[in-house]
Amino acid sequence: MTDFLKIKNYYAQSNEKDRLFNDNSGKLEYEMTMKILKKYLPQHAKILDLGGGAGVYSFSLAKLGYNVYLADLSKKLIQQAIEENTKKEKKIISCDIVNAVDLTIYENEQFDAVLLFGPLYHLLEKGEREQCLKEVNRVLKSNGMIFASFIPYLSGSIAIIDRYFKHPEQVDANNLDKVFKTGKFNNLSDKGFQEGYYPTVNEIENLFAKCKFHKIEIKSIRGIGYEKEDNIYSIKEKKIFNKIMDLIEETSNKLEIIEMCGHAMYIGKKL
Repeated sequence: MTDFLKIKNYYAQSNEKDRLFNDNSGKLEYEMTMKILKKYLPQHAKILDLGGGAGVYSFSLAKLGYNVYLADLSKKLIQQAIEENTKKEKKIISCDIVNAVDLTIYENEQFDAVLLFGPLYHLLEKGEREQCLKEVNRVLKSNGMIFASFIPYLSGSIAIIDRYFKHPEQVDANNLDKVFKTGKFNNLSDKGFQEGYYPTVNEIENLFAKCKFHKIEIKSIRGIGYEKEDNIYSIKEKKIFNKIMDLIEETSNKLEIIEMCGHAMYIGKKL
């Protein structure tokens, strides 16, 4: 079972509020994610940003005129969002402390879209993931959209080897073996990313189909720009920069790129 206390403690220590703006990897992730959302979100949609942290995407979408409800497990991040919300002209409608497996504070068919940018990184057990998506399905209107990010199996598992080089106290032979066999990472330390789950694309497709969603597409978020972000944003020649950004988008649905290039996103509709 997922240790939600470990996840809460992790986000209490992390600077999630500024993560997407502190470096170029975050910048590319944010830009590509917003591009996806602008492509698919219906006008004037009522959106639940579930696992939305301190509200980075919530505030951006509210500014565009969407009605946004923010929910997260972390009391610290929700408090940051509440404080930020007081400064905004276009405000988030609500900021709630919520576990993604229990959305009982929301009504049936309340939302046109749900953003799930976080919970699938952490929910270790199949039953927990299914319960989360069952609840998302319940609060979505008919044909409502879901945008769910996940860390693909190969990308996530290989990253644990890199984690050993940087933080050897978090990784040993046993949990390294476990993540490659099961996609589950249990951090040995109370520092760093906690309770990680890394599914294959096939697992993600089966999970959402079982929970009554129709797949529109699965895309890599940073794609072929993954781990090249600093170089890309240093390009002075606009024509080359634009071509590379176009290629990141054009190749983002290739399976081999999804599996190996950091975060990915499932985009679907409620059946």
